[in-house]
Amino acid sequence: MPDLTFTGIGSGLQVSDIVNAIVGAEKAPFVSRSNKQQGEITTDISAIGALKSALEKVTNSISNLAEADKYQLRKVSGSDDFVSLSASKDAQIGNYSVKVDALAQAHKLSSSAFTDTETVGDGSLAISSGTSSFNIDVSASDTLSDIRDAINDSVDNESVSATIVTDDNGQHLILTSKETGVENAITIAVTDASDGNDTDNLGLSRLAYDPALPVTNLTQVDAAADAKITIDGTLVVTNSTNVFENVIDGVDITAKKSHDVDDDISQIGFSANNANIQSGLEGFVKSYNELQVLAKQLGAAGEGGSGPLSGDSLLRGVMGKLRQELSKGFDTGNGNTLSLSELGVRSDRYGVLTLDTEDLNEYISNDINGVEQFFLGTSSVDGFAASLKELTSSYTSAGGIIQNRIDSRTTQLGRLEDDSLAFSRRMDALEARLFAQYNAMDLIVAGLNSTSTYLMAQLDNMPGVVRKDN
Repeated sequence: MPDLTFTGIGSGLQVSDIVNAIVGAEKAPFVSRSNKQQGEITTDISAIGALKSALEKVTNSISNLAEADKYQLRKVSGSDDFVSLSASKDAQIGNYSVKVDALAQAHKLSSSAFTDTETVGDGSLAISSGTSSFNIDVSASDTLSDIRDAINDSVDNESVSATIVTDDNGQHLILTSKETGVENAITIAVTDASDGNDTDNLGLSRLAYDPALPVTNLTQVDAAADAKITIDGTLVVTNSTNVFENVIDGVDITAKKSHDVDDDISQIGFSANNANIQSGLEGFVKSYNELQVLAKQLGAAGEGGSGPLSGDSLLRGVMGKLRQELSKGFDTGNGNTLSLSELGVRSDRYGVLTLDTEDLNEYISNDINGVEQFFLGTSSVDGFAASLKELTSSYTSAGGIIQNRIDSRTTQLGRLEDDSLAFSRRMDALEARLFAQYNAMDLIVAGLNSTSTYLMAQLDNMPGVVRKDN
């Protein structure tokens, strides 16, 4: 059974209440001070973390303004049922007509009919398509299916696929080039060991095909064909595939369907696309204004209450440097400089930014190269985008000012927790000591009361002693 302890029996004192009161009086100042410190540190970490997130959002908002390949792109028009288009920034602004005369086609050959158990012959096949060629050995017992499998399983085969189609007459070996175009036409040279004649359309030579010899023992199902387009009615271009790369500088044209006589010729065009600048600045203005609102809340001071970073030098410092960054001029070439305000980004008296898109688009039309250099800078001098990123990164990076402060505050929280644990152990020791002292006192009082009772009883029993009743 557990030990039972009864306190205050001997003295009549409320020992537990007394001890709890003493310990509680010791705890109260420390707990109050510790809770206040923890609250202040936690609030500071939260506020600094919010500031960090807002700064990162400002940096991320101009990602489209920090990459050279996002500038001076081309807007493509004219994709239809006949052609699809893509263009790089190398494409010159202009318009063209495109007529699809023919689509590229893969070469397809078919053998004569065989039964499923019929052997084809004895010897070898040398199959070529384009720059790829490979050899297949055929035994006297091989059927058409064995030859199909040998072709498809050859580790040297990169250019031809084989299948079997069965019709009313029997099985046909179908060979198809994997690549389109005339240059990828299939040829098959046979070494016929069964009769020694490689072209007589008997035995294995039934699979021979090379129009240049000429030997055409296979039937041509689809001729190998190049794609063909005509640009602006006079410029004819052929290609082994349906994708015409850079036939117009910076432009890829994919032929999808041939134009018939009555079809309208495809009209394609390329215009400047600098949408990344406006969208990037719109995102920047939005994120900066959100940062402004947050900074005012965090740094508020006055009768309405103070923000968690009121009077904080870190908040003042980062916002002051940002404002300086927005007003700086950056080199645009030829000794000229440009600022955000000239591009239409302006601040009111409360620090709120707005974007005048008319001014921006006018400047882009007049000097797109200068605008690009303003944001990107040169190999030796940063532009606005890189300069802003460098500034914000000094605060938000893993070893930046904000993260260092968060780490420091987190360390302080850890110390407070350690102090609380140590204090709790001291209070437990104090409580145990007080209980021991009061219980010892209680035992002494109980002993004295017992002795007093005994003495009084002895005195009452002595001869000649008369008790005086009250």
